[in-house]
Amino acid sequence: MATEISNSYDPKSVESKWYAAWQDAGCFSGRVDSEREPYCIVIPPPNVTGVLTMGHVLNNTIQDILIRRARQEGKSALWIPGTDHAGLATQTRVEKVLREEGLTRHDLGREKFLERVWEWRERHGNIIIEQLKRLGASCDWDRTVFTMDPHYSRAVLHVFVELFKRGHIYRGRRMVNWCPASRTALSDEEVIMKPQRGILYRMRYEIVERPGTFVEISTTRPETLMGDTGVAVHPEDERYRDLVGLHVWRPFPREAIPIVADPVVDREFGTGVLKITPAHDKVDFEIGQRHNLPIRDVLNPDGTLNELAGEEFAGMDRFEARKAAARKLAELGLLVAEEPYENNVGFSERADVPIEPRLSEQWFLRYPRVEEAMQAVRDGVIRFHPARWSKVYLNWLENIQDWCISRQVWWGHRIPVWYRKGLDRSKLTEADLRDPEKVHVSLEGPPDPENWEQDEDVLDTWASSWLWPFATMGWPDEAAAKQAGLDYFYPTATLVTGPDIIFFWVARMIMAGLEFMRPGEPLERRIPFRDVYFTGIIRDAQGRKMSKSLGNSPDPLDLIDRYGADGLRFGIMSIAPQGQDIRFAEERVEGGRNFCNKLWNACRFRRISGPAGDNSSLDAILGRIDAAALDANDHAILSRLLETEEAIEKCFVEYEFSRAIQTLYTFFWNDFCDWYVEVSKARLQDPAQRDTCLAVQDLVIRQALLLLHPFIPFITEELWHLLGYGREGQFIQNVAPGCRDAVAAAGLRTEPALVEEAQALKAAVAAVRALKAEYNLAGKRDVRLFAVVEDAAWGVIERNEALLQRMMGAASIERRDSVEGAPATLTPLGTLHLDLSASLDVAAERERLGREMEKLEKAIQGARARLANESFTAKAPPAVVEGARRQLAENEARRDEIARLLKALGS
Repeated sequence: MATEISNSYDPKSVESKWYAAWQDAGCFSGRVDSEREPYCIVIPPPNVTGVLTMGHVLNNTIQDILIRRARQEGKSALWIPGTDHAGLATQTRVEKVLREEGLTRHDLGREKFLERVWEWRERHGNIIIEQLKRLGASCDWDRTVFTMDPHYSRAVLHVFVELFKRGHIYRGRRMVNWCPASRTALSDEEVIMKPQRGILYRMRYEIVERPGTFVEISTTRPETLMGDTGVAVHPEDERYRDLVGLHVWRPFPREAIPIVADPVVDREFGTGVLKITPAHDKVDFEIGQRHNLPIRDVLNPDGTLNELAGEEFAGMDRFEARKAAARKLAELGLLVAEEPYENNVGFSERADVPIEPRLSEQWFLRYPRVEEAMQAVRDGVIRFHPARWSKVYLNWLENIQDWCISRQVWWGHRIPVWYRKGLDRSKLTEADLRDPEKVHVSLEGPPDPENWEQDEDVLDTWASSWLWPFATMGWPDEAAAKQAGLDYFYPTATLVTGPDIIFFWVARMIMAGLEFMRPGEPLERRIPFRDVYFTGIIRDAQGRKMSKSLGNSPDPLDLIDRYGADGLRFGIMSIAPQGQDIRFAEERVEGGRNFCNKLWNACRFRRISGPAGDNSSLDAILGRIDAAALDANDHAILSRLLETEEAIEKCFVEYEFSRAIQTLYTFFWNDFCDWYVEVSKARLQDPAQRDTCLAVQDLVIRQALLLLHPFIPFITEELWHLLGYGREGQFIQNVAPGCRDAVAAAGLRTEPALVEEAQALKAAVAAVRALKAEYNLAGKRDVRLFAVVEDAAWGVIERNEALLQRMMGAASIERRDSVEGAPATLTPLGTLHLDLSASLDVAAERERLGREMEKLEKAIQGARARLANESFTAKAPPAVVEGARRQLAENEARRDEIARLLKALGS
């Protein structure tokens, strides 16, 4: 039953009311239903440390749009929420709290420290969940998963054990990316390359066998020379061929080290001589292995130098040691030159410090199912949107490296490996790792734990989240998986994520699904999802990535408070074309709020325009429409409604959400509100047309609310009920969005000729309004128009004369064979002329335009002189020069326009 609609829309009260109602009614619950098609999305789990950002707003709004649309289409829709334990990030956050108390995690010990982390998680871990609810995220919150939940943790450890048994996991001393700040290994994907300006040091080492003779070496890292165990040259480099097999003196600690020949040396870099530090560079390590060079590690895990570097350097920070080593080389007469140098340096993504290549005992994973993971995307079994990301994905898989999965932190899934007490782990071979008398690998642990010591490391956080699409639904526990509906909901439908984690997460989830789900079945049954939508990055108006340090990232909750959740959702989606970066502008969120107000006011106008009819069903509304009473504008709005529904359906198929928003905006604001509602006002006074006109409005509003609901769910739900749509208590999410079949079944067919007539009327009105605006007559409602038109067009004008006069703001429209001297506009109906003599003080208008022309001519001359000055164009920033050219072009265009207007005014 329809009820009164208040004067203005209050998002706060509406949002809280309907979110509670949806939850109480179980609207978000995903249920197994063999009669319906399943549709499942798994949320990219935000870090438990996180708070809502604009990136979260974009990502989760898209997911919510998809899941709400699926519900409308009658699918059994499930959106699984959850959070990630974020091992390193969370541990760092808690350690910061401890430091404020004067403690370290080592002061507490592992068990007590983990208790503190769990306490922190209980206090702060659900903040982002509650914030997502404010946004309107319709997740099945009863299914919320945390990656450290017992059942999920068991799945993670089960996978480690299984992959170990299958030979995919091994332990080895390898060169890894080491973060000195976090003191843990990192995968290649966790290292960000950044351009850095530094110094290229050219130093010289004396040749042992030729005293007084030196070889020059270029390096960016003199602080590691204390770990040099050799010098390498290219075997085909004629400059140094005679030196191969000789030795040089390492300056400090002084020691003779060999000169070797290796083809990997770049003859063009520096002097063509490379110092070899096997413990601190991946290339050096490989050269050292080939030439049996010893490994001399001179760095501590925290990035300071150790005692092997020498007493004067021990304990010194690596960057401080760089300067100190250069000073000492200079003192010894061994520093030849220092040159500015730019190169790319790897930084820890989390700690934002330069990483150190470091030899370390770590656990590694040989990726399973790599070829199948490539095939799934190549063959279109998994579709990427935009498609260009498939090339990036395939290129990474073609060059994939083993994954370092162990981390030297305490918070996370502890590796389920135990070593026999007293065993020297540094000497373990691959055969030893497979010997159950020496190493125990299982979920339960050894039966005699007093004789064993568990590995101290935990798994990389991504080694838990790569199981997200199926471990969130009970896997590998069969009973739990059956209860959660894994067999029904898997594969999931769409993954919405950022391209920055295409390697971290997307590719790994695909491989995990192919390895563990439904072995032996076709790819399409084993993949974790069918479509992947990659969002763009939200940037500020200057194109910079949003960050706290720049202070350019707005608080989404503040935006929700000011503009409403629907306003924020509508605004952000309106500027988010598929896969492209987004220039955020708060004005677009304000525009979203304004659209919601327009929607509210249009519905309120409908409510006060006449009695509410039977809106309980689509058929009931269609039954109120008298097809014989439909005029051209009725046919046009019904045609546009059907076109819009078809366009929106295509947008969802193609994942073009921004285009969908623009389509809906244009239809509702321009076609319905600005045209149809306005031209209907006169008809509402006619009893013979009133009921059909109101029924058409009810139909259009109903279908618009359904199409808009996935994008702006709160206001559409409120208006749905206020206008009495649907059965008593029926939520809008349970109603199909389309009406084409029902309209056809009701015998309502749009006539193309009448649709064309309405479009011609609308175009003519727009053209006349623009013409009036040129002459500052936009507000005049009594202008005279002359029409030079064909007979058929004049018939259309005569039939719609009252409508045209009201919409154009004209006192009369007179037909003429020809008109001289009056400004004109060409329309689909013919040429319409504006009679200025009856509407405008021509002399005053000429004077006004003349003054504007004088100002423009001065500005144009000044700009031309400025741009002709080579001193200006050569020295001014390119953006300034381009701005001057653009302003000149605009001024010239306006001058030409004024000249045309003055001619029309007879000057």
